[in-house]
Amino acid sequence: MPICQKLGIDLVHFGLVMVLNLMIGLLHPPMGMVLFVLARVAKLSVERTTMAILPWLIPLLGSLVIITYFPKLVLWLPRLVYQ
Repeated sequence: MPICQKLGIDLVHFGLVMVLNLMIGLLHPPMGMVLFVLARVAKLSVERTTMAILPWLIPLLGSLVIITYFPKLVLWLPRLVYQ
């Protein structure tokens, strides 16, 4: 956190980017732990579950790009509420 503050990175923006990155990482094969849990709950193979979530990774990665490179778009509501 002190490093983000020294570099001038907004902590709310950093938190949003970090949470979305972690979510994508937990869903994405080969080591996504949520992928294994989802496959077990759905009673499907990991391969079939992977094929089912692949179309959802495209919007997630697109939103990650938008959130990362356009912080004003993401932070307008927190700034409206807290300033």
